[in-house]
Amino acid sequence: MKKIKCVIFDLDGTIGDTVPLCIKAFKEAIEPLINRSVSNEEIIATFGPSEEGTIMALAPEFYEKGVEDYLEYYGHYHEMCPVPFDGIIDILKLLKEKGIRIAMVTGKGKYSTDITLKKFFIDKYFEIIETGIVTGPSKPEGIERVLKYFNDFQKDEFIYVGDAPSDIVASRK
Repeated sequence: MKKIKCVIFDLDGTIGDTVPLCIKAFKEAIEPLINRSVSNEEIIATFGPSEEGTIMALAPEFYEKGVEDYLEYYGHYHEMCPVPFDGIIDILKLLKEKGIRIAMVTGKGKYSTDITLKKFFIDKYFEIIETGIVTGPSKPEGIERVLKYFNDFQKDEFIYVGDAPSDIVASRK
């Protein structure tokens, strides 16, 4: 086995417990627009695409307003998840000290990713960040773009750290 030269991280559920924050922000943004309650399960069922994809799925006729409101609520309620999981910053520091490159591939949209990384004070650790897209899951393509970015590394010199079975599937692809 070769030495690991790059660690690629997922964000939601891997770096921090941001899923409850996402759900709360979606409810606050979407429910007033569509005049009905949205269950946690209904929101989670739309995960895969970025947040913009969730808004498109649940409130397509209010897409722009829904995205704008979501991002506002997401930033506002981020105190629900003020810090990353215990040990994450130590891991990122250790990887840097060891000369291991750090990247991120997340299904989360660019703007909410930026909000979380800045709130956690960890944005400086990631050399490349691939975020989600509106149209559907894109982690395999994001991982592939990271591999191309580090074109002098072999595939067995990377690892992907995630929290869901879909992360394993994406990494294997």
